[in-house]
Amino acid sequence: MKTMKTFYNRLHERYVKEVLPELKKKYGNVMAVPKIEKIVVNMRFGDIKDNTKSIAGAMDELALITGRKPIYCLAKKSISNFKVREGQKIGAKVTLRGKIMYEFLDKVLSVALPRVRDFAGISQKSFDEFGNYSFGFKEQIVFPEISYEKIEKTRGFDVAVVTTAKDKASSIEFLELMGFPFKKGVL
Repeated sequence: MKTMKTFYNRLHERYVKEVLPELKKKYGNVMAVPKIEKIVVNMRFGDIKDNTKSIAGAMDELALITGRKPIYCLAKKSISNFKVREGQKIGAKVTLRGKIMYEFLDKVLSVALPRVRDFAGISQKSFDEFGNYSFGFKEQIVFPEISYEKIEKTRGFDVAVVTTAKDKASSIEFLELMGFPFKKGVL
């Protein structure tokens, strides 16, 4: 009986069969080829930081999107201008590795990004000097797990892709081969 390929198999297979041999020619050594170490998904609470019901709803949505239970991010110090007290819940994050990481990344690339309104590609300006890439979503409803009728408010979140690439140029080349839809001509 033929089984349907999972998201993990699809993206990981692409890495092993296409990306790895292509970049091995350039780097000469398999260990020097960049790979994705982890993905960190971060959501700030902002205006709902005092409402425990809204925080629980945001945590549930983040868990549905990533497939893992998020952890709270607590304020390290009090800032009176922002009405933040030390120890207050100000955000949530999820760190993804291995199979779950590939499944989430494939879902982002093949399902969520094409559903973004007026999508023309993601910017290449969000790389740091070490080759890590960050981008964000303005609304969580681009993911099919989130029901539009059940959300209290549209919230955005950030996705950070941590790679083993040494610099920005090698990371761009690696992520393009992995299927990231970058805007052309913008660097």
